[in-house]
Amino acid sequence: MSAITGILHFNNEPIPINHGKGLMKSLQKYPADDVKMWSTSHLFLGCHAQWITPESVGEVLPYFDPNRKLAITADAIIDNRDELFERLQVSHDKRKIISDSELILLSYYKWGEDSPKYLVGDFAFMIWDETKRKLFGARDFSGSRTLYYFLNQKLFAFCTTIEPLLSLPYVDKKLDEQWLAEFIAIAGMVDVVDSSLTAYKNIKQLPPSHSISILEDRVTLKQYCKLNSDEKLKLKNDNEYVEAFQEIFQEAVDSRLRTIRQVGAQLSGGLDSGSIVSFAAKTLQKENKSFHTFSYVPPQDFQDYTPRYIMPNETPLIKSTVNRIGGILDHYLDFEGRDPYTEVDDFLEIMEMPYKFFENSFWLKGMFEEAHGKGIGILLNGGRGNLSISWGPAIDYYALLLKRLKWIHLYKELNQFSRNVGGARLRSLPMITRVAFPIIDKISPIHNPYQLPTVISPDLAKRTNVFNKLKEYGMSHKDLLEATAYEQRKRHFEDLFHWNASNTIATKLSLKYSLWKRDPTNDLRVVRFCLSVPENQYVQNGMDRALIRRSTENFLPDEVRLNQRIRGVQGADWIHRMAPHWDIFIKELEHLLTDIRALEFFNKQVLEDALLEVKKGARSEYATHPNYKILMRSLIIYRFIKKFD
Repeated sequence: MSAITGILHFNNEPIPINHGKGLMKSLQKYPADDVKMWSTSHLFLGCHAQWITPESVGEVLPYFDPNRKLAITADAIIDNRDELFERLQVSHDKRKIISDSELILLSYYKWGEDSPKYLVGDFAFMIWDETKRKLFGARDFSGSRTLYYFLNQKLFAFCTTIEPLLSLPYVDKKLDEQWLAEFIAIAGMVDVVDSSLTAYKNIKQLPPSHSISILEDRVTLKQYCKLNSDEKLKLKNDNEYVEAFQEIFQEAVDSRLRTIRQVGAQLSGGLDSGSIVSFAAKTLQKENKSFHTFSYVPPQDFQDYTPRYIMPNETPLIKSTVNRIGGILDHYLDFEGRDPYTEVDDFLEIMEMPYKFFENSFWLKGMFEEAHGKGIGILLNGGRGNLSISWGPAIDYYALLLKRLKWIHLYKELNQFSRNVGGARLRSLPMITRVAFPIIDKISPIHNPYQLPTVISPDLAKRTNVFNKLKEYGMSHKDLLEATAYEQRKRHFEDLFHWNASNTIATKLSLKYSLWKRDPTNDLRVVRFCLSVPENQYVQNGMDRALIRRSTENFLPDEVRLNQRIRGVQGADWIHRMAPHWDIFIKELEHLLTDIRALEFFNKQVLEDALLEVKKGARSEYATHPNYKILMRSLIIYRFIKKFD
């Protein structure tokens, strides 16, 4: 794992020594096991390395191969090493010691610009091809590692983080209004739809699934990987799907356990993280290695206001998983005294941009701190699980059966579904009918769907044309409402912007705490497999998310594996935690509403109306209330904007 950086001057113009050193100096805030630079008169490459895997210890980066005349700097863990060894005909005596960056270099030497297609893992890299006088790089299919760049007519500069690029004398620190307009206008958790933009006007981001090639002064971006769900896997019976999944998922988990340090995992009471922990524990127990889990719980004085089917404190389910698996060192963290408000400045510094997941920001950061203190090198996580391994929305599947006139099958499913979930057998039928036939809602709506207030300034929206742009990407409120779960899943894997926010936080927290968050549910092999599985494998016998439930029969306790009645949730306590700071929070919002610069971006009337509600007090049960959420998001944006004053 590394922070990488570099500069290429076109037309062989020499690079001032202090420019490369300035980039490296800006990376000194991150811990490092090694720091190296490599340069020619017009090219500079740097690497701020953190050794995580056995093969990375003592690795030379940047590395120059004099025989192939290739140089590389890389931030990468490659997971399909065995496959690459065979394809690249690497001798057996070298396979245990060859580094991941050397594998990338060999892949480029064999396949050229097609090389990223053959790589599975988390990576961002840059290669200098001396023979072709070309700089070539890529990010993995989901953009698990960030890679930013600056480009003008004379040069190209890149880095894992943004701040070093801002240290260069020719990079002006300017706010990108288009990025900010998209960020404010999108009500959901997506940051922006243009995945090449950043919050800084002069700094771009290489999108996920893309490579970049710089030849002379010509820069070419190319999408090398596209995911679709058109081709379906056809196996003989249900058991074969379970066996195939178990095999590919075990491979994905095992390939993410390579570390010279301890292994940890974020563990909730649900299926995704529980599945990962159960599969990982099996391998780690064979190797006699310790395994830590880290679980978030609310503080002791939090009074649960949520309905019965919501569980803010998942401790009982987590302990059930831990006891069933055995051999786990489990940690339950309430982060008493910490809250989203007092962490804003620190989190903005880490993220280098505004963020929307404020409810969970403090404990996500806190888990990295705790894991670092326990000597963890790999922290497993199941962030992509809902759309890969634990996919399977029952209502939408039953709507398909209804549309296809599979009434007997539907009746049997609803019978079993009612027993699993509770309630009358046909209780869900009206909802299923409306999902199957959206025209019903248009003719006879039950109620008008609630729309979040438009926080963006009308002037900013007009000059950036942001709402038309969002509509082009299928991000308009109407498009989201009318899309089925299947359509939304398809878009998620086809659109690149969904990955940005979660991968930005993962990269930057990993650098700060010198450990790598790894997600087996986001393994390219697993994602492709899950997209190929027929829908009837995901909903069966009244069970949603049926494939993972069947695949973990001998791994997880039934109270977790078969649970369809209670859903765990994190972040329900964010207002409760902020209560001691509520008056200060209100005063800062009032100051925002008098700041002329800030009101260039926000709709003043909307914020004033929201503030009237929030002034009534820190009411925990309003944690999902839009007025509370939009004000907290606006405050985070406001703090960021002030950095440009």
